[in-house]
Amino acid sequence: MMEESEFTGARRRRAQWSLAMLVVVNVMSQLDRQIMSVLVEPIRKDLQLSDTEIGVLVGIAFAFFYTLAGLPIARIADRGNRRNLIAVALTLWSLMTAACGLARSYVELFAARVGVGVGEAGCAPPAQSILSDTFPLSRRGRALATYQLGVPIGLLLGLSGGGYLADVLHWRTVFFVVGLPGIAVAIVTRFVLREPPRARGEDVEPVGVVLGYLWALRSMRHHILASSLHTLTLAATATFNFPFLVRVHGFSSTEAGITIGLLTGVAGGLGTYLGGWLGDRHAPRDPRWRIWTLAIGALASVPFSLVGYLTEHVSLSVAALTFGVFGSYMYAGAGHAVAQSLVKPRMRAMTAAVMLFSMNLFGYGLGPALAGGISDALGGEGALRHALAAMNLVLLWAALHYGLAARSYRADLEAQHA
Repeated sequence: MMEESEFTGARRRRAQWSLAMLVVVNVMSQLDRQIMSVLVEPIRKDLQLSDTEIGVLVGIAFAFFYTLAGLPIARIADRGNRRNLIAVALTLWSLMTAACGLARSYVELFAARVGVGVGEAGCAPPAQSILSDTFPLSRRGRALATYQLGVPIGLLLGLSGGGYLADVLHWRTVFFVVGLPGIAVAIVTRFVLREPPRARGEDVEPVGVVLGYLWALRSMRHHILASSLHTLTLAATATFNFPFLVRVHGFSSTEAGITIGLLTGVAGGLGTYLGGWLGDRHAPRDPRWRIWTLAIGALASVPFSLVGYLTEHVSLSVAALTFGVFGSYMYAGAGHAVAQSLVKPRMRAMTAAVMLFSMNLFGYGLGPALAGGISDALGGEGALRHALAAMNLVLLWAALHYGLAARSYRADLEAQHA
């Protein structure tokens, strides 16, 4: 394991360049993943879809195949060259995003979204593995939180820019504009990103051994469940916040895109970094702060989000949702840092894949579909606000499991480093 004293000079500069490149890759991932949310209304009207069908398209079509491909791709990442894997994956999901613009039916659009999911499965596990081998433990929370800033930055660019594009271009054209630049980024990634050396003397563990190791950690079981419940809420709101402002408050696509983009990009970005920073700052005194921080953020966000969705006042709605996003996004990077802190170097990509498997299949896969189903059951259109308010109550359940994870985290951490 790299010590803080070794993280100087050229090694530190290389680490910072690698982190910057991976943030750019993550931004492209989020752009291609979330642009569908901006285009929900024109796609729904053009293809005559219900909120439930939109939820399935945005969630299950992406998440099921993302998770299905994630574990074997993580296995490759733990054995092979992670930089090359990321470059190939970025090329694939960029091409499939553009292919969404060629879809002439719900089935064809569903198939293209599947391709986006398979491609993006090759991003986060190898990226987290690279960063965990590049930064010492004392800086890993901030490094992974910085990497996760790609999520709110991607949302900011995708929602604000995508909202404008949705007003001036056909939705099919928008997919081309957003998807194709990723191919150029993939080429740059291949030649700029550095593949770091792995810990010596460690072989890749068999998949069954890794899964058994993770299951044996009580803190890991509760942490994965908490993170999945957390993602259930955030995936639902990320999908339907844009149409919420359009339907309930009468925003145009440009206005909704800029509002949600700034809200998520600024408040979500600050919350993401703060979660990692607070965890790293207080962990030397008590490592459980890495998890307590996540629970505090989740709990604090709930009342603000409820006000944001249920109030009739536009300004109050936007202000309340801003604080809600700030708190709920504190888990984005710090949650992965907790998981990485509990495992051996050659388990890192597989651990990231297991986390993402649960978070995406259960959270991202079910969250949008569940929110869409609740909205349809309540009558659709304006009833969407009540569905989103209900989805935020799930964060109370997530906070409970964060607390249970913290109870055994210190003992599990000490056992791993013994």
